[in-house]
Order: sequence, then structure tokens, then C-alpha cells
Amino acid sequence: QVQLVESGGGLVQAGGSLRLSCAGSGRSLSNYNMGWFRQAPGKEREFVAAITWSGTSTDYAPSARGRFTISRDNAKNTLYLQMNRLNSDDTAVYYCTTSSYFSTSARDYNYWGQGTQVTVSS
Repeated sequence: QVQLVESGGGLVQAGGSLRLSCAGSGRSLSNYNMGWFRQAPGKEREFVAAITWSGTSTDYAPSARGRFTISRDNAKNTLYLQMNRLNSDDTAVYYCTTSSYFSTSARDYNYWGQGTQVTVSS
């Protein structure tokens, strides 16, 4: 069993930055590929970024590429998402999650955190 706890969300002005963290417990996150997803009100959960267990490969949604950076520190059992140049479309609850696959599909992910709210004001 893996427990994931996200933190770092909040209210930020458009153009600003936030760094999300996802702390794992129960098992080593180095056993898993990991991802960030987000869900805005009235919308389906969508893929943001993914990273392999070793951190050597990453993938991003077109909306995130060039602005967001996913990274991990397996020694700290923590996943990160650095978000720059935020805009109002980035407002959502952000979730971290684990997978045995390097995937952009939520169906391939199993353990999920409770989410952290990111609100971007224009």
C-alpha cells in the first residue's frame, strides 16, 4: 500500500510560479513510475506530466510542456512539479499518482493522493 500526500498548492497571480510536492509513504516510490494529473470544476481529470521510476524520462501534456517540470527525489520519496508562467487555465486540483507503466492515461495509475488546489488569478 502506498500513501501519497500533495502539498504546495495555493493562490497565485497569472504569470507566477508554484512548486508542488508529493510525499510518499508505505513503500518506496522508486518502485513506480509517477505522474501528475489535474481536474478543474466540471471537467474530466487530465494528464499533466509523467516521469519514469529512475527519473530519466519525462512526458508532458502540450499545455504543460515548456512551462512545467516534473522531477523526483527517490532518496526523499518525493515527487515534484515546478509550474511556471501560470495562467487561469491551470486552475484545478492537482493529484500525484503511481503506475507500473509510463503512461498518459489515468486508467494506468493506481495509488492517488487527495489532491492540492491551485488557483490562478488573472
